[in-house]
Amino acid sequence: MRLPRIMIGAPSSGSGKTMITCGILQAFVNRGLRVASFKCGPDYIDPLFHSKVIGTKSKNLDPFFSDEDTIKYLFGKTAKYAEISVMEGVMGFYDGVGGISTTGSSYELARITDTPTILVINCKGMSLSIIPLIQGFLQYRNDSNIIGIILNQMSKSLYSIMKEQLEKELGIKVFGYVPFVQELVISSRHLGLVMPEEIDDFHSKLNKLADVLEETIELDEILQMADKSGDLYYETPDIPKLNVEVRIAVAKDEAFCFYYQDNLELLQDMGARLIEFSPLHDKELPKDLDGILLGGGYPELVAEKLSANESMRTSIQIALNKKIPCLAECGGFMYLHRQMEDISGQSYPMVGSIAGEVYKTDKLKRFGYITLKSNQDQMVAQAGESIAAHEFHYFDSSVCGDSFTASKPLRKTQWNCIHGNENMAAGFPHLYYYSNMSVPFRFLNTCLDWKMRNEN
Repeated sequence: MRLPRIMIGAPSSGSGKTMITCGILQAFVNRGLRVASFKCGPDYIDPLFHSKVIGTKSKNLDPFFSDEDTIKYLFGKTAKYAEISVMEGVMGFYDGVGGISTTGSSYELARITDTPTILVINCKGMSLSIIPLIQGFLQYRNDSNIIGIILNQMSKSLYSIMKEQLEKELGIKVFGYVPFVQELVISSRHLGLVMPEEIDDFHSKLNKLADVLEETIELDEILQMADKSGDLYYETPDIPKLNVEVRIAVAKDEAFCFYYQDNLELLQDMGARLIEFSPLHDKELPKDLDGILLGGGYPELVAEKLSANESMRTSIQIALNKKIPCLAECGGFMYLHRQMEDISGQSYPMVGSIAGEVYKTDKLKRFGYITLKSNQDQMVAQAGESIAAHEFHYFDSSVCGDSFTASKPLRKTQWNCIHGNENMAAGFPHLYYYSNMSVPFRFLNTCLDWKMRNEN
């Protein structure tokens, strides 16, 4: 299929990829274009920013989580409805698994999808030194797909000089520059960027940024370059499907918002009806459920409010005591504990289904990609079965579980994790369903069995 596309990458994190990607997305939306967006890697927060801009769900594309055919399918099934697709890279352009491989990198995603890439260069404190920096990225891999540059944090006066110099010496297109605009900088916290809902006048600021980029970036040239992308061939994989619909409650609010959109859509494709609820604001679980999905997020920021909602905590505990199937990841796993500390270290009662305590630490715990191998037959996997996952958390548990063994790629590091049995899988890892579709399908089949037992 002909799928116009472009990637925004950078030499490193902190170069301004997310801000500039959002500004470009907003400019395209303001022009009336149908836009799709994607984030390379396992990040949850950047897609939330994208989604706020384009008005529909952004997706993750990750070469560690998925094989090449699956990546092409996941991209194509969304991109085919758009006039332009924009991918945002992850970390530095060539940075991949373990810090010593290009696997999982922006470069690898661009190669797999044959996507033209524009590098955002943070020029603060540099002028002529920009040239050898860019030259190195161009020469490191012959198939880099890097076709252009955007110069971030550069003045208008210096830009006219540097554009001519760069294009003359390197023969690469310079698509424009972005001046430093203090009020458009996106702040960070312990798991990355702040949430878009926390930014005052988010849409007005984005529109201001889009107006700036209309003046300083050659957006028409970017659209033309994206339009020249080669055709992309993909096939739809065989997705197993239930014969009877099951109803899954999905926690969605300020505390629980970290979900891979393709995971949720895969559950729907397999026969699940997803019913959103708020552990923060609702009094109890929705009625007539067959399963519960508790995703990650920031429960530590609202621990007192979660604890104060006793009727919801009781509702979930009663359901779990009745053996309703439950998948809980990271923040959702934390919520199921007997006690949980908040960001300040104050401890509060939680659901109580996990007999342990969650406590704050001073650094990231077990950070990065992992492969999970099941240590026993359980709800989501048989003994020896594997699925790709990711961990990223500052909090830890006194009882992390031992149903799976997590292994770091290209490392010898391993640890046990996840509380797994015939009706539950709860732990810190975030699972990626397309890496082993039998895992979510087993969860849904367990939900269906529970539904049948409780209807008779």
